[in-house]
Amino acid sequence: MTFSRTYDHDHEPDGSGGLRMRFAFPLLLLPLVTALLGCARTEHASGGAGDAGSASESSTLSLKGSDTMVILGQRWAEAYMKANPGATIQVTGGGSGTGIAALINGTTDICESSRPMKDKERDDVQAKRGAPAVETKVALDALAVYVSASNPLTEISIPSLRGVYLGETKGWKAIGGPDHAIVLYGRENNSGTYGYFKEHVLENKDFAPAVQTLAGTSAVVSAVKGDPFGIGYGGIAYLEGIRALKVKKDDASPPIAPSLQTAQDGSYPIARFLYFYTAGEPTGLGKRFIEWVKSAAGQSVIEQVGYYPLPKG
Repeated sequence: MTFSRTYDHDHEPDGSGGLRMRFAFPLLLLPLVTALLGCARTEHASGGAGDAGSASESSTLSLKGSDTMVILGQRWAEAYMKANPGATIQVTGGGSGTGIAALINGTTDICESSRPMKDKERDDVQAKRGAPAVETKVALDALAVYVSASNPLTEISIPSLRGVYLGETKGWKAIGGPDHAIVLYGRENNSGTYGYFKEHVLENKDFAPAVQTLAGTSAVVSAVKGDPFGIGYGGIAYLEGIRALKVKKDDASPPIAPSLQTAQDGSYPIARFLYFYTAGEPTGLGKRFIEWVKSAAGQSVIEQVGYYPLPKG
């Protein structure tokens, strides 16, 4: 801020026979004014989400990563910015791996990830950013197994699903479906959903070469929707125009449908947390935004999108 240092105490006629005094802002008052303005800024910046009567924030926050979470992140950002008009929150996808790389390189404030970070990735954050990777669980997802609405199959076991995606089971008839070859759809390898499915379903074995890898969950859903013999996997929130199979932990277990209750109580075999990661403990707008996401207001957005809020307690 630049202040004038004019000390002009000249007098001018005021048009009524009197005099009008013209003078500049006294320099001695500058420290007091500066202190008052600083206090006002400090009080504003420490305000929480949606504080009544608070001025708008003048901060920007970036979120990048999981395509599974990108719509959820955008809805959170919209709701938060509506309550805090001066805050700017930018949300982009690209996959969990892309978001983690951005966090390591310092090009995003928050990484959205649909899988936990690997030890090597955590080490890279510490080495490049000089701070540990801090994990925050923000939502639940029941990883869904997609089939066409016209497919008569209603359930599948994890061992059978593994056989399908390893290429060991090639026809629907072998698992109770129609007499036709299975068409496999999946995610690209920088996807957190790809990583989670490979670890928890395939037991870290390689996907069959026949799997058609697609660049986002929406693309997987679109492919399965248009293919009566297709199968895919992805977040439960994308379930539109297709069906999610009930999943059995093993061949002897009961089939469990993905739902809020089965995700929260852990009975659905491939339920998972969705995460935020930061380099070090979040501060400023990042801290306030994450606290809001975990609050009742933030958690209510999750169900509107189609995922599940965190278990209470």
